[in-house]
Amino acid sequence: MSSATPKTSALFALRLQEGGLLVVIVLLGLLLTIFGGSVRVPQFETNAEGERVRVFTTNAEGEKELVFVEKNKFFNAQNLAQLAKDTSFIAIMAVGATFVIIAGGIDLSVGAIYALASVLAAMFLNKFGPEGSAAAGFLPVALGILVCVGVGTVCGLANGAMITALKVHPFIITLGTMAIFRGIAFVATKGQSIGGFPQSFRDLIRWETEGGLSLVPLAVMILVAIVGGIYLSRLAAGRRVYAVGGNELASRFSGIRVTRVKLSVFIISGLTAGIAAMLSLGYYGAATSGDGSGYELNVIAAAVVGGASLSGGKGSAFGAILGALLIQMISSGIVILGIDQNYSQIIIGAVVIVAVVLDQLNNWIAKRRLLKS
Repeated sequence: MSSATPKTSALFALRLQEGGLLVVIVLLGLLLTIFGGSVRVPQFETNAEGERVRVFTTNAEGEKELVFVEKNKFFNAQNLAQLAKDTSFIAIMAVGATFVIIAGGIDLSVGAIYALASVLAAMFLNKFGPEGSAAAGFLPVALGILVCVGVGTVCGLANGAMITALKVHPFIITLGTMAIFRGIAFVATKGQSIGGFPQSFRDLIRWETEGGLSLVPLAVMILVAIVGGIYLSRLAAGRRVYAVGGNELASRFSGIRVTRVKLSVFIISGLTAGIAAMLSLGYYGAATSGDGSGYELNVIAAAVVGGASLSGGKGSAFGAILGALLIQMISSGIVILGIDQNYSQIIIGAVVIVAVVLDQLNNWIAKRRLLKS
């Protein structure tokens, strides 16, 4: 009989899958670096006032010309920072979605929660921005962030409360709230874009290094992944999430409060949607009721590609980040290689199907090994 416990085997399989994802990401990055080619971009420098300005030179005729430099299309600081920023919004929500999937649920409303949190926070911040009547300071910015994250958390709480109280499958509840939340966002904004925020709020989210790289979304994504990873792997609450997803009936008999666990994972999913909405709001400077449309599919895809099993009981926060990064690299790679972007969704859909099939194959192999032992 094998000395490895089912928990140890599952953990090893998860780490193996994460390692495989890392290898795929590195190989894809190498391919894009080699075959992506180079591009001419304007050269920038920092002036005496600390502003980034373009560099000019004088030609033979005495005319000023822009100075250009050759850079690899994929492997350059600006593109990698842009890749990190584009990945962060989906990756942060994918961490929350992974909690739900591990517990055996599904959340189709994350995109709508993202939109509702964005527009309500935008309406609040607009009152203190350039187009508002009140003077802006640190307190309004802090309250605006609290509104954005709070709305997402409350929406997640509403999802979890209805699922646990009504005992209806999460697919049905979150399908309904997806329409409700986005409808509320549309009614609140009347379909208009909301902007005009305090400059301090945008400066906070869009803070850049001396090289002009915006790293705040990346930093928040890493922080969310670390906190989510510690919660799932180090805390008793995280082990209960795995237990409920692995076998809900056995969890009930072992004394785990299943209702509380299910409620908590939907709250976490809503919270991460609110965090992503806050970053997007500060980065782009406006919000509409159409924001986040289709995000639920990308978020679930990132979680699944990252190793979360739709049958529950398996997944990790780090895997969700890797899944989101891989999907974003595929999308970026299609642009870099000059492939028709209409193929983007086809390729991503195929990747998701392959990930699900491999997950089912792993489950089948694991069951065979248990039977033999």
